[in-house]
Amino acid sequence: MTIIHNQQEVTPAVLKVMEQTSDPRLREIMLSLITHLHGFIRDVRLTETEFQQATRILNTMGQQSNDKHNEFVLMAGSLGVSSLVCLLNNGDKGTTETTQSLLGPFWRLHHPLTENGGSILRSDTPGPRLYGTFSFVDPAGMPIEGLEVDIWHASPVGLYENQDESQAAFNLRGKFITGADGIVRFKSVKPVGYPIPTHTTVGRLLDAQNRHPYRPAHVHVLAHKPGFKTLINQTYVDETDYLTSDVQFGVTEALIGTLERHEGPHPQDGDVGEWFMLEHRLTLEPGVSTLPIPPIK
Repeated sequence: MTIIHNQQEVTPAVLKVMEQTSDPRLREIMLSLITHLHGFIRDVRLTETEFQQATRILNTMGQQSNDKHNEFVLMAGSLGVSSLVCLLNNGDKGTTETTQSLLGPFWRLHHPLTENGGSILRSDTPGPRLYGTFSFVDPAGMPIEGLEVDIWHASPVGLYENQDESQAAFNLRGKFITGADGIVRFKSVKPVGYPIPTHTTVGRLLDAQNRHPYRPAHVHVLAHKPGFKTLINQTYVDETDYLTSDVQFGVTEALIGTLERHEGPHPQDGDVGEWFMLEHRLTLEPGVSTLPIPPIK
């Protein structure tokens, strides 16, 4: 171990130790992390007080995470990290459009299996009816049969069921299987834009930056089948507010679905009042089908 004489010698000493890492990828990551982290500290001339505040913030974020809330995922989105990682790893390494998107902090395992065309309403949820039609294709545009597809979204008051005790378990969540046409159809209520939690560390950061906390209205999709890279998607409603100022930096052109408003009777369900159709075409890339680690239990 080198005896350190001044601040200039700290980084080379740490990098020398990082070089001993056996795993090549971990070694690459740690060398880059130390280089940029030390460079950041020098660039902003981080004070001792600011360092102590930073460690308290990280501790607090850990304490604010629980079975129903993941503060680190929320912070990663609010800093644009989640969006950047997604776009770097999809669409031919960020060079083309992709329907891959952010997982978000509210995906759960074991969505209830729902018949194609069925409803994901599991408790009384007022709001205009939504009829979704999502088409899943491979890069050649051919439909994908046998996809397992999770669909979920927030309620018209902007809360996911795990945040809201008034909603039944797995309300506005369902698992579908595509047929030969590669299409999933579902019934729900029209989603709305909603604020992310503002009572935690992320909320205080947004307040300090004079930023609003709102996400544009969207429907989440997770689709997987052996032979394809798991598709994680947020389909945004094209008439919603905040499309150009999403607090999580998640909106791209390829993620905006087509929403149509109707007032007459629905062809199958009759008079349901005002209702909407949401259509989107999503492309899966060849690859390994693996499920992500659920951010909540």
